[in-house]
Amino acid sequence: MSHHARGALSAVLTALACLLTPVGALAAWATYELADRTRYEAVMAPLATDPAVREALADAVAAGVLREVRVGPPLRGPVREFTHDAARSFTQTEAFRTAWHMVNRAAHDAVLTAVRAEDTEGGGAGGPGVGGARAVTLDLAPVGERVKRQLVRDHVPFAHRIPVARTEVEVLSAAQLVQLRKGYRVLEIAAFWLPVGALALAAGGVLVATQRRRAVCATGLGAALGGALLGVAVALGRHLTLADLPPDVSPAAAGAVYDALTATLRTVTWGLLLLGTTVAAAAWLTGHLVRHRRASSAPPPAPSEAPTRARA
Repeated sequence: MSHHARGALSAVLTALACLLTPVGALAAWATYELADRTRYEAVMAPLATDPAVREALADAVAAGVLREVRVGPPLRGPVREFTHDAARSFTQTEAFRTAWHMVNRAAHDAVLTAVRAEDTEGGGAGGPGVGGARAVTLDLAPVGERVKRQLVRDHVPFAHRIPVARTEVEVLSAAQLVQLRKGYRVLEIAAFWLPVGALALAAGGVLVATQRRRAVCATGLGAALGGALLGVAVALGRHLTLADLPPDVSPAAAGAVYDALTATLRTVTWGLLLLGTTVAAAAWLTGHLVRHRRASSAPPPAPSEAPTRARA
């Protein structure tokens, strides 16, 4: 293979490796973190102390309780205030953190069961389905029951008569579920082979190159570029997620959840940027030192002899 062909092939392999890097990171994150119950619970557990999340859940639970309370307009304001205060107070207790853990585990299991199920099966509780799938929802009734007990302990009038019905929060819509089912199998395969393929292509690009130190530098810069693209994708995903929220969903709480779930991706982003720039800088620096050393050790050129003139 000629030098020109080897250089072109090395450039193509390096470019493909850099393009696969952010895609492989996304696939691995979705498969090995979001789909893993233990890691998902570890990510979601700290959100039980997040003020925005606690306020959003207090609002949802209080609204669910108030939908079941039949009181006149003069009492509706005080009852709403008592209920919301009790819900907010409950979110600061250890019992709430336990309930939060149980609710997230149930939601995670429901989503995975729905995604891995066949399209003709129901995906979970919720409204009408799309293509045989139904929306996956989260029932906050256990939390509402604990709030009711708190109201009773606080001697709120008629608190023991408050009926606790299902308070559902949609986790995954039917349309989203259909899309996830279509790509879930591919995602599981891609989560392993895309990172492996990126590493293999990067190594192949370096081995094929005629100037390997320059190829290593290009690979490092490409990895840093892939990290930058991944960071842009995470930021864009956050913007689109918060811009498309239902009216009754708190943007602050949704942003806190999104940031918690994508913390690993942000770490990978900075890792790729740091690793790529370090590798590129090291390759360029060693090449510069080698060229400088060769120039220093080379013998000085011999002085050219002045031409002699023949006398007439």
